[in-house]
Amino acid sequence: MNISHYQNKTPKINSSVAFKLGSNILEKWRCSASDKQAILGLTKSSYYRLQNNESATLSNDQLERISYIANIHQALKMVFTNPDNIYGFMAMKNDNPYFNGNSPLSLISTGKFGTLYEVFKRIDAMRNGQW
Repeated sequence: MNISHYQNKTPKINSSVAFKLGSNILEKWRCSASDKQAILGLTKSSYYRLQNNESATLSNDQLERISYIANIHQALKMVFTNPDNIYGFMAMKNDNPYFNGNSPLSLISTGKFGTLYEVFKRIDAMRNGQW
């Protein structure tokens, strides 16, 4: 079989599994349903369809948001050993320059993709001691 046949195939991502991953992390960060909807870029109806295991497909934007959430979670697990810090950090007031006294969670709860990316970059930098 031709190798290019496999190179052109994009892997199919199970939206239900991806949603559960993102939703479980956000739940541990103590997000409300409306915060989860904003962070994940979901309408209320799509959120509840996915929450109730009904058929729904996530867009590339929504999958990328979940990827950032999962990577933030992984970075926190690498930086902290205490579960209170791993799961509580996102809600803690942060006086570092980008956050200016806001919690990372309050920033990403605006639902702006760029803000999620900026928060990810800063938390990811903690893994390398750059903060």
